[in-house]
Amino acid sequence: MQCQVSYSFVLRKNMSIITATLGYPRIGKRREVKKALESFWRNELPSEELLQIVQEVEEASWTKQAETGIEQIGIGDATLYDQILDWSVRLGLIPARFQQFSGKERYFAMARGKDGVPALEMTKWFDTNYHYLVPEITADITPIADFSDFITVVKRSITHLGKKAVPIIISPLTLLQLSRLEGVVFEDILNQLLPLYCELLKELKALGVKTVQIHDPILVLSNASHLKAHFQKVYTEFGQTGLNIHLVTYFDDLGDTYPWVMELPVNTISLDFTRGNNLELLQKYGFPSDKILGAGVIDGRNIWCIRPQTVISLLETIQTVTNNLLIQPSSSLQFVPYDAALEVKLPEPLHNVLSFAEQKLEEVVISGKTLTGENTQTELALIEQKWDEFAQFSPVNQEIKTKLENLTPGDFQRSLSYTSRIAQQISLPTLPTTTIGSFPQTSEVRKLRSQYKRGDISPEDYQKAMEAEIAKCIKIQEEIGLDVLVHGEFERTDMVEYFGQQLDGFAFTQQGWVQSYGSRYVRPPIIFGDVVRTAPMTVQEYQFAQSLTEKPVKGMLTGPVTILNWSFPRSDISRQEQAYQIAIAIQEEVTDLEKAGAKMIQVDEPAFREGLPLKQEKWSDYLSWAVDAFRLATASVQPQTQIHTHMCYSEFGDIIQDIERLDADVISIENSRSNNRTLEEVAEGGYSHQIGNGVYDIHSPVIPTVEQLTQQLKTGISTLPLEQIWVNPDCGLKTRRWEEVIPSLKNMVEATRKVREEIDLSTHHQNL
Repeated sequence: MQCQVSYSFVLRKNMSIITATLGYPRIGKRREVKKALESFWRNELPSEELLQIVQEVEEASWTKQAETGIEQIGIGDATLYDQILDWSVRLGLIPARFQQFSGKERYFAMARGKDGVPALEMTKWFDTNYHYLVPEITADITPIADFSDFITVVKRSITHLGKKAVPIIISPLTLLQLSRLEGVVFEDILNQLLPLYCELLKELKALGVKTVQIHDPILVLSNASHLKAHFQKVYTEFGQTGLNIHLVTYFDDLGDTYPWVMELPVNTISLDFTRGNNLELLQKYGFPSDKILGAGVIDGRNIWCIRPQTVISLLETIQTVTNNLLIQPSSSLQFVPYDAALEVKLPEPLHNVLSFAEQKLEEVVISGKTLTGENTQTELALIEQKWDEFAQFSPVNQEIKTKLENLTPGDFQRSLSYTSRIAQQISLPTLPTTTIGSFPQTSEVRKLRSQYKRGDISPEDYQKAMEAEIAKCIKIQEEIGLDVLVHGEFERTDMVEYFGQQLDGFAFTQQGWVQSYGSRYVRPPIIFGDVVRTAPMTVQEYQFAQSLTEKPVKGMLTGPVTILNWSFPRSDISRQEQAYQIAIAIQEEVTDLEKAGAKMIQVDEPAFREGLPLKQEKWSDYLSWAVDAFRLATASVQPQTQIHTHMCYSEFGDIIQDIERLDADVISIENSRSNNRTLEEVAEGGYSHQIGNGVYDIHSPVIPTVEQLTQQLKTGISTLPLEQIWVNPDCGLKTRRWEEVIPSLKNMVEATRKVREEIDLSTHHQNL
C-alpha cells in the first residue's frame, strides 16, 4: 500500500529559489579517465587523446546536470590528477626540484615523482577519503600565473551551458592554509597571490561570466577566526572585480566565524546543513537580507536517498529565516559514485533507497520544486514508501545487539601492559624488516579474479591459483631477506571490500567508484544492516603462507575504524555502534588467526585520523570510541601475540597519545613524503611502542637507492631509540609492479644490513 504523506510550505512573496551544484564526479561513469591516464603513463596514449577523454567526461557531466534542471552548474573542477595540484601549477608554485621538468612531465613529477625526484606530500582532504597534493611554498618561489587551461575550460562551458556555467575557484586562503610554507610568511605570499586571483576574476568577467564560486572550506576549521582580517581583505578585493561572488563552505558549520562571515562583501554564502550546527547558527544570528543562502540540504557525501520529511522540515525552518535560496548538495558530488541505476545486481529494497550523483541532482530539483509549491507529492510519497520497504528488508539483528549490550571494560584491555608483554613476543634482529601487507596486483591476478567472479573457473582452481601467487610471494620475500613476511593479499581487491564481502550487513556495487587520488579509485562498501561475521575470512591463506616458511608471517586484517570510515555507513544508528559491530567481527577473526598459530597479527587503521571531526573541540568523543573499537578488535589475544597496525598520509602529532592508547605493539607509518615530519611528531609526542619508519614512497614508481634508504634509516635512529624501530615501505605495494617492488625491497634490506653493521661495529668499539 502506498504511503499517504502530505507536504506543505508557507510560501512567501518574492521568494527566489535556484538550484545549483558545487562540483561533480570527474572519473567517468566507466572509469574512462583512469584507463586513459594509466595508458598515458605507459606511453600507450598520446597527450592529446588523454585530454580529449577528460574533456568528454567533463562535458557529459555538464550535460547531465543541465538536463536534470540544475540552474547554476559548477564547472572547472575536472582534473588530470588533483585539483589542488592544478591550482599550484596555475599559480607557479613549483618547488625547485621540479624546475628541471616542463609541461605534463612536470605536472606528473609533482604528483608521482620522477627520476629520483620525490613527489609532493599527499594527505587527506579534510575528513574525506580523497587525497590532495600538498603545495610546497618556499622563499625562492615567486608566484607567476598561467590560467590558460582554466580559461579554456570556462570558454567551453559557456558554449556548452551558457549562463548556467559557474566557475569553481579554490580560494587563496584555503590553498595557503593547506600548504607547507617554508621560510615564507603567510601574509606575504597571500599578498603576492591576491593580484593574480583578481586578474583571473577580471578575465572571467570579460568572458561574460556573471558568478564565480570561491571554495573556502577552511572556514569550518576551529582556527579559522585568526584569518578574519585576511578574509575581509581578500573578499573586499574580489568584490571590486564586479563579479557576483559565491563563497562556498562545506563539511561542517562555521562556528564562531559565522557572524563576521555573514558581513563579508559577497553575494552568496553556501552552508552545509548535513553536518555540524549551521541551522542553529542561522536561527541564532539570522541571515543578511541582501545575500543568497546556498542551502546544502542534499548530503554530497552519502549514498542514501533523502528522507522527505526530514529535508522538508529543514527547508521549512531555513525558510523562516531567509527566502533567497540556492538549493544544492552540501558539497561537491565527487565523493559519491555517478549513477545508482547502473547497480542492477543489488537487492531491490536496497537499490531503491540509494542516491548517487545523478539521483542527488534529481533530489536537488525536487526539493526546489517542493519549496516553490510545485506538485511533488507523488515523488515524495514514493520515496517514503521505498524506505518503508527497506526497513522490512533489513531488520535488527538481536544477537549482535545483545553482544554490544554485554560488553565490559575487560573486553577493551590487553591482559598485560606493553612493557610486560613485549619480552614474551617473538625475537627478531635489530631493525627488523617487513612490508605493510599487499604485493603487486598484476594483470594476471586481476584476470583470475574476474574469471572466478564470472564462474569461468571453479573455487578449487581459483584457490590453487591464489596459493601459487602466495608461494611465489613468500619465495621472493625470503630471497630478498625480509625478516617478517606477509602472504601478499592477492585474493583481495580492496582492503575494505574484501572483508565486507564476507560480513553480513554489507553490500557492494559494480560501478560505485569514487576517486581516492590520481588514478586510484575505490568502491566503498555500503553498510546497510547490522554487521555479523559468519565464518573465518583469512585463516586459510595465512596457514598456507606460514606452512611455506620458518620465518614469521603476519596475519593481515583491516581495522574496524577504517572499514567504517572507508564505507558508506548507515544513517540510522551512530558511527560508534557501527564501529563496535565491526570490531566484534574482527575480534573473532583475530582469535581464529591466533588459534591457527599466528604470532603477529596486523590490524590496519590507515583511516583512523581522517574520521576526526574538523573542529578540535569535538575530537575527544570520536577518539574515545575509535580507540575503543580498535582495542575491542585486538585486546583478546595472548601477551605473546604481537599486534601490529598501519597508518598513512595523516598528521599524528596532535593525537599521538590517542594512537598510543590503541596499545598496538608495532605501528608502521608513512614518513617518506612528509620529509620525516611524521617521525619527528611521533618522537616529540613521546610514543613508547615500536614503530615502522616508512622509509620510501610506494605511490611513486621511483626505485629508492641504497644510499637514500640508508640516510632515511639513520634519520630514524637519530630520532627514536633503536629498539623501537622497524623498517618497511610507507604503504602497501599492490599498486606497484614487481619490477619496481623487488629492487626497492632489495635496496631496503641492503640499507638495513649496512646500518646494522655500523651499529655492531660502533658497539664493538665502545666495548673495547
